[in-house]
Amino acid sequence: MSSIVADPESASTQQLVEAASVIFSELANRAAPDSGTACMELAEALSTVTDRAEHVLAELIAVVDRTGEMKAWGLPSTQAWLRCRMGMREGRAKERITLARQLHRLGRVCTGLAAGELSFGYAATIADAVQRLNDDDTAAAEDILLTAAGEGLSAGKVAKLGGKIHDLVREYNGEEKPPEDVQRGYERSWVTVSRSLDGGCYLKGWLNPEDTAILDGTLAPLAKPAGTDDRRDLGERTAAALTTVLAGGHGATRVTVIADLETLTGADTPGRLRDGTPIPAEQVRRLALTAGISPLIFGRGHVPLYLGHTVRIASAGQRRALETLYDTCAVHGCEVPGFLCEVDHVDGWALGSPTDIDKLTLCCGWHNRWKHTNPQQIEISKSDGRFVYRTLAPDGIARARRSIPEHDANPWQDDQSLAA
Repeated sequence: MSSIVADPESASTQQLVEAASVIFSELANRAAPDSGTACMELAEALSTVTDRAEHVLAELIAVVDRTGEMKAWGLPSTQAWLRCRMGMREGRAKERITLARQLHRLGRVCTGLAAGELSFGYAATIADAVQRLNDDDTAAAEDILLTAAGEGLSAGKVAKLGGKIHDLVREYNGEEKPPEDVQRGYERSWVTVSRSLDGGCYLKGWLNPEDTAILDGTLAPLAKPAGTDDRRDLGERTAAALTTVLAGGHGATRVTVIADLETLTGADTPGRLRDGTPIPAEQVRRLALTAGISPLIFGRGHVPLYLGHTVRIASAGQRRALETLYDTCAVHGCEVPGFLCEVDHVDGWALGSPTDIDKLTLCCGWHNRWKHTNPQQIEISKSDGRFVYRTLAPDGIARARRSIPEHDANPWQDDQSLAA
């Protein structure tokens, strides 16, 4: 314990982080007390400490997010950085990014979290609820949700209030509320539309897997970023895509269902969507009748498509084959869906790579450009017939990752789970 700084106020941030690491390392090596009461008290006290640490983490993430430092490491977004470098699952990463981006607008939440008077669960819930509100409505929403938390409502119930925060803010401001959504079950797909006071509307609903595939096949290609300067989030791009479809400015819907020939001829073997969702045989046959059939043949009877150097752009058939092979971008840790990616020549078209199916992969637009401008920071391997790209650290900077105990699975080697 001698390495802990004697004067915290004069210590640098780096020194304080190192001191915290020493303390938590010591705690991790100590056995929990036998007393259940003592453990409850210690756990609650430690939870307050970790909540305050979450405030520090949010401030650090906010700076990385604002400066875009992660891009120098081959990581296209803050979310990718948190997933790949800190091992966070997608939901946890999104929570922390949202808090980091909204904390400066939530003065009371920021103060409470830093003082250990407000838990991370409440802070993250409130940040999520206000991210689409303007500053005036954010202040009202913060007051509403903090009051609910202070009255003893759980973070889950506060989250439910956050789900209808627009209505609550209008009520708080003495304005008329929009009509409430119609309650429905989840046996069949359903959508409700509620008008808002400003002439807009709220959409709410649920789609079964079959209808979800049709929705994805229609909207996903239209919801891609318009370019490097497109700062709309996915929700905003999806809304624009829906408007395009309703206005008739779209092509045919594309749905890929993978099934055995026997299923199409009457067998009960289910098919599956690209993400692995099973589709009953009867629904597979109905989709085949209404949407037509485009065969994708794999296995020993593999029929690859080879275009050599005569064509640079991959054919539609090659792309569909690649989308079936790759659920996501080929870059390890990148979770951009394959159907939103670009076809990439693994060895580079300009360097002589042919447009052959076994020399192509799918790469998101950001990583495709990054690979072209930073070829020395890409390591290429192949596993189970799929290419895997790994981003390397900038020259002179050592990439440090958390060590994984030998008896645990090594997530950095799980290529198939990302590409399959």
